[in-house]
Amino acid sequence: MSYSTTDTSLPTVVVLAAGRSERFKAASGGQHKLDTMLQGISVLERTMVSVRASGLPFHVVYAADIAHIQNAGMGDSIANGVTATQNANGWLILPADLPLVMSKTLFALALELASHEVVVPVYENQRGHPVGFSAKCGEALRKVSGDHGAARVVAQHKVHVVSVDDIGCVLDVDTPEQLARAESVLKERE
Repeated sequence: MSYSTTDTSLPTVVVLAAGRSERFKAASGGQHKLDTMLQGISVLERTMVSVRASGLPFHVVYAADIAHIQNAGMGDSIANGVTATQNANGWLILPADLPLVMSKTLFALALELASHEVVVPVYENQRGHPVGFSAKCGEALRKVSGDHGAARVVAQHKVHVVSVDDIGCVLDVDTPEQLARAESVLKERE
């Protein structure tokens, strides 16, 4: 299903594609998880299919965007993406290694940000991604750094939980075993 909108009140999806993929590389002989094929297309491209189908604006943060930062972590990627889209009406922070996240989940979270400062999807009692932040969180997000992502920003706000029927918001591909699980889930969806 595709969602299309010209509504500028909706947030921008910031896709975090700058990670080093150390766990996956160690277990797979050096292959970066985002370049790994999942039913004929790369993990990153599969994630982007859902992002594009949501109809939301998006921005991808690549390794080259944060290469100037020594020991850069997820927080640095978030800060980079939010700074690059500072006029956005909020952000959905989406790690690129969640190739099964559904466009309807992205769109539902975007709508929830209209009345909440921080939104988090929950699938079967597990918190997932993307985490949504209203524009009010922009200054704090531009200051995050290191490996802890935006956890401190989340902790400073009342979090609105959004129940979703989307295993894709919790199924990342940090290991070859998780990639095999994603492959299995994709086959079940067909």
